[in-house]
Amino acid sequence: MFKVVVIGASGLLGRALVDELARQADWQVVATAFSRPAPNTVALDIRDAQAVEQFVEREAPDALVIAAAERRPDVCEHDPALARALNVDAVRTLAAAANRRGAWTLSISTDYVFNGTHPPYRHDSTPAPLNAYGHSKLDGERALTATTDLGCVLRLPLLYGPIVSWAESAVTSLVPAIAASASSNGRSAVMDAWAIRYPTFTPDVALVIRQMLERHAHGETIRGIVQWSGDEPMTKYEIAVRLAEALQLDANLTPQSTPTDATPRPHNCHLASSQLEALGIGRRTPFDTAIRQVLAAFPWRGETAA
Repeated sequence: MFKVVVIGASGLLGRALVDELARQADWQVVATAFSRPAPNTVALDIRDAQAVEQFVEREAPDALVIAAAERRPDVCEHDPALARALNVDAVRTLAAAANRRGAWTLSISTDYVFNGTHPPYRHDSTPAPLNAYGHSKLDGERALTATTDLGCVLRLPLLYGPIVSWAESAVTSLVPAIAASASSNGRSAVMDAWAIRYPTFTPDVALVIRQMLERHAHGETIRGIVQWSGDEPMTKYEIAVRLAEALQLDANLTPQSTPTDATPRPHNCHLASSQLEALGIGRRTPFDTAIRQVLAAFPWRGETAA
């Protein structure tokens, strides 16, 4: 029996990962959550070091995946202490507890550790974050690698997938504005056409992580820093156009060619995925196919977008 703990199982990536791992024969999955605990999850505040240590000691996993984080750049900018507690200190605590049990730790990081001026970025490219979120995730990477030799960082870009609310992903968060612009008296929705993103489907990432876990289970542990990314570049404006097409809405969209976010964001942080590709790891579902799956599974009520 191979036992995996998923930290942050109620989140966008965590849910997809639990769904993927639950299909594996002879694997036991222990899922934790904090803000949205469910009957099949263990309630755990990863900011509570003593609770984390007791949990890991009790469960004694073979591997631990950290999918919990404060991932909202604006929140990190205004509350750096919260960002550090979740993205740095908790990673260190979890990695240390797992290391004491001889468990492999996989921590999720972000393309925002780079400044976006010289893509594509390799795993060993020099990080240069532009905002507090990127800084906190970079410090989290360093916390992991300094705490355990039995660990790996997986950097990911903009994620989307099955949702519980439009706001859960920066991709689907555009839907209410798109829908409003398509109404009879709707104003044009202004969408960023400057920053280039690489939307990446959470079920694809879950498969990547499962394949990495399989290698560890077979004694071929992946260490250090690796990256995975979708391969379709698009701006928020281009994402919005494709969302409108998928929803069959005649949206009124206006591209904005200069940065509009209050928190600075990088221009293009394309992550090279060559390490994992060389290992035969990975899958990329085309965006138009994947987003239609997401929209079909989420209750869509046209003009309300609620």
